[in-house]
Amino acid sequence: MSVLLFGVSHRSAPVSLLERLSVSDDDRPKLVDALLSSHTVSEAMLVSTCNRVEIYAVVDAFHPALEAVGQVIGDHSGLSVAELTDHAYVRYSEAAVEHLFTVAAGLDSLVVGEQQILGQIRTAYSDADTNQTAGSTLHELAQKALRVGKRVHTETGIDRAGASVVSVAVGRAASIRGTDHPPMRSAAVIGAGAMGSLATSELAHDGVTDITVVNRTAARADEVAATVAEKYGITARGATFDDLAAAMADVDIVVTCTGSISSVVQVGDVHSALTRRTNTAPLLICDLGLPRDVDPTAGRLPGVHIVDIERLRGDERARAAEADTLAARDIVSGELAEYLAAQRQAEVTPTVAALRRRAAEVVEAEILRLQGRLTDLDDTQRDEVAKTVRRVADKLLHAPTVRVKQLASTGRGDHYAEALRELFELKPGSAEAVSAPEAGIDKLH
Repeated sequence: MSVLLFGVSHRSAPVSLLERLSVSDDDRPKLVDALLSSHTVSEAMLVSTCNRVEIYAVVDAFHPALEAVGQVIGDHSGLSVAELTDHAYVRYSEAAVEHLFTVAAGLDSLVVGEQQILGQIRTAYSDADTNQTAGSTLHELAQKALRVGKRVHTETGIDRAGASVVSVAVGRAASIRGTDHPPMRSAAVIGAGAMGSLATSELAHDGVTDITVVNRTAARADEVAATVAEKYGITARGATFDDLAAAMADVDIVVTCTGSISSVVQVGDVHSALTRRTNTAPLLICDLGLPRDVDPTAGRLPGVHIVDIERLRGDERARAAEADTLAARDIVSGELAEYLAAQRQAEVTPTVAALRRRAAEVVEAEILRLQGRLTDLDDTQRDEVAKTVRRVADKLLHAPTVRVKQLASTGRGDHYAEALRELFELKPGSAEAVSAPEAGIDKLH
């Protein structure tokens, strides 16, 4: 069994296509269940964020599994095979593991070093665990990836250049506002989920002193507002979508980050906000939703500037310091090598166990035969003979079993395991348990 990754991200596709691929929390279990309905997929985990959709599946054959995954994603998004092929990336086996570790470290994010992705992977893994779609392989892989990400953020300064997409988007908005207007001090945050909570903190940290949190439910909006007000000593209040236009009217900046699968801010909402506006500065909107929270045509209204995910591509402020990035990559490389070595050693374990069972069977058979022939031995002598024979067998097996585990970490463990199975005529079941998939990432091109 090997890990197959099928993904589409901000690096491989435009925002318009990512919007079509976006998976809501309600749809996530349905897609995973559809994946598991294929006989080639035994475990599955889906990571869906504002700028990536990735499926990690444990499969027993590459091509049938890839076809099954592509079918499920195509049915969900309405995208053709050609459209998916043009923008998707596929990783298999070791390459899939390396990609997940890189993502968890924040090295593949729109803002290098941002930490939200670690929480998003944790959520995907938690869902897979709760819905029992993760088996031993994904349990171990996801837990290791989370440890890698945590270590990178603990031991390097990779997140110094930009802790989140929010900070980069707000920075871009501030540059559009320019120096002709006073610094931004008021904001409306639309969405009170994890991203909305982060946005309020980032804005308060950047000097915003008055925030209105807009959400579908007033209770959640009030909760987020109260938290940021208490933490930063600023003015904050909650509001519902009924007050959307009023909330946007006179603020310096609007940040939207809901989990909606369709626009929540329409052209009419923005127009209504403009008619009430007394602030002479442009209305700046950071749309961090995917799909977009704001109808893109609202950006055509006079005095409105929208900064969305598309406009953040390539922003220099989104890059972490080179030294910290290199340090993070070194950690990922070391952790990957350690993980793969452990996996390869685990692959030969069934063969080693089978070899020891075979030896034990031979030893016990010979001891019984010997006891039948040497009937004049007393119990003490019989025990000593038995112990001696077992010690001899153990000593003979020690070197080859230890060595085959060491050699397994070189990447050719399956060959050494096969040699043991052939030399000692071990049971076919053991061979099946450790045989590696024939297809590798090098065969996908």
